[in-house]
Amino acid sequence: MSLEENMAKKLDALVIGAGVAGLYQLYQLREQGFSVHGVEAGTDVGGTWYWNRYPGAKFDSESYIYQYLFSEEMYKGWTWSERFPSQPEIERWLHYITDTLDLRKDFSFDSKVTSADFDEDTGRWRVQLENGDRYDTQYLIGCTGMLSAPLTDQFPGQDTFQGTIVHTARYPKDGIDLEGKRVGVIGIGATGIQVIQTIAPVVEEMTVFARTPQYVLPMKNPKYGPSEAEWYKSRFAELKKNLPVTFTGFEYDFEHDWADLTPQERLDVLEDIHADGSLKLWLASFADMFFKEEVSAEVSKFVRDKMIARLKDPKLIDTLVPAAGSYGFGTHRVPLETNYLEVYHQPNVHAVNVRQNPIAEIIAQGVKLEDGTVYDLDVIIMAVGFDAGTGALTRIDITGRDGLSLRDEWGKDIRTTLGMQKHGFPNLFMTGAPLAPSAAFCNMTTCLQQQTEWITNCIAHLRNTGASVIEPTVKGEDDWVAHHDEIANASLVAKTSSWYTGSNVPGKPRRVLSYFGGVGAYRQTCKDIAEQGYPGFKISGGSQRVAAQ
Repeated sequence: MSLEENMAKKLDALVIGAGVAGLYQLYQLREQGFSVHGVEAGTDVGGTWYWNRYPGAKFDSESYIYQYLFSEEMYKGWTWSERFPSQPEIERWLHYITDTLDLRKDFSFDSKVTSADFDEDTGRWRVQLENGDRYDTQYLIGCTGMLSAPLTDQFPGQDTFQGTIVHTARYPKDGIDLEGKRVGVIGIGATGIQVIQTIAPVVEEMTVFARTPQYVLPMKNPKYGPSEAEWYKSRFAELKKNLPVTFTGFEYDFEHDWADLTPQERLDVLEDIHADGSLKLWLASFADMFFKEEVSAEVSKFVRDKMIARLKDPKLIDTLVPAAGSYGFGTHRVPLETNYLEVYHQPNVHAVNVRQNPIAEIIAQGVKLEDGTVYDLDVIIMAVGFDAGTGALTRIDITGRDGLSLRDEWGKDIRTTLGMQKHGFPNLFMTGAPLAPSAAFCNMTTCLQQQTEWITNCIAHLRNTGASVIEPTVKGEDDWVAHHDEIANASLVAKTSSWYTGSNVPGKPRRVLSYFGGVGAYRQTCKDIAEQGYPGFKISGGSQRVAAQ
């Protein structure tokens, strides 16, 4: 054994990430008696709710379903203040989870993974951290998040800007003083919308650089008192039973068939669900809108008309409302908002349409457009999105069997098996990864709990059968990719350019990144595979388990 290997800490499993998935993954493996440790690039737990502390960051899943459901006592021990809480409260909740389960002692923070190499002789992973720490681990589990690799370097000249420039996913803990400042916001997706509606009353002047119009839904966010808390806590058993089997992991599901209703009945359904003030119109109205152009056109018109009635101004409508025939409602991420459209009627807020006149560069004093127009700014907030699904793992130098690079493999074709393993990378597990239900069409806690539980049970199965290595076969991966694509490519989502298909990153292979067959169906498939002894996977090797520390 080399000196380098001798210095590495030996583990059964190393978990990357201390967010919703990483916390639960580590807890489960620890409870199973495995020697497990977690590493986190941030200075504390929280994952997406640690990094995304920009103004207005909040849930758009109802608080009482964005929950761990393995412990009724822990579920009922936390009380939410409102239906869709803000980031500081969500971060406190994750600290509550961490402290309740005594997880912090098993994580190393400020610990960024730079590389991981699979040793074919030992069947183990060698992991290198930026701070010099090394790990020798049987299983490597990437709980790195689907939307956690921000696109920070988007425009020429960013480093020449003399003011403050920040990506929303790297917003400073102490915030930025925006009062009396000229602020530019680049991007009007879900994150940009939250920022814009929140800071509009504070800044002296706000310029919003808007490229792709978004369909938006109004958020109804009532405060919760004792009676509301009692109501949702009394539903624990119901939610635990139902959330895992709905199409999207939310409490509601598609109940209506478009063809069975008259035009007036359809309108009544849309009006009723729109008034709910949630994502229900997207995730529980008419499933046909994802597959049939004529249904998509009708639902899209309904949402578009709601927006137009609020905006009124033709120029704002052209800038902010998707045009008929451009793309359908729900094929992009649908943002919830609170008086977002009305913000543009304020005299200090200016919408700049950059669809035909894009941003050319960032210069010392602000933003310069292609036609030479310059906007002088003090602060630039970049809400320009992420390298979704793949980015968090490809920013680590991960090398599997035969020198295979995960970065190179996904640079050619984005393929996984169940979204939890990849052929050529034995004992590498993933959560929130491509081709599994994830941020696009799943309440994340529902999906991440299921995926981490499957991974835990798989590793326990290997231990119990005396094996030590698992890897998808070529055929297993081919079958899953074909199944995924058959469903995804039948949808209008596959025909739309968005981060759902990776088209926001130049050169990224195009594929719908999230499994589209339904959360409940996916869960059953994963369960069946486990119960049948993991067909589609090659299991080998003798047990090399490390005694729990």
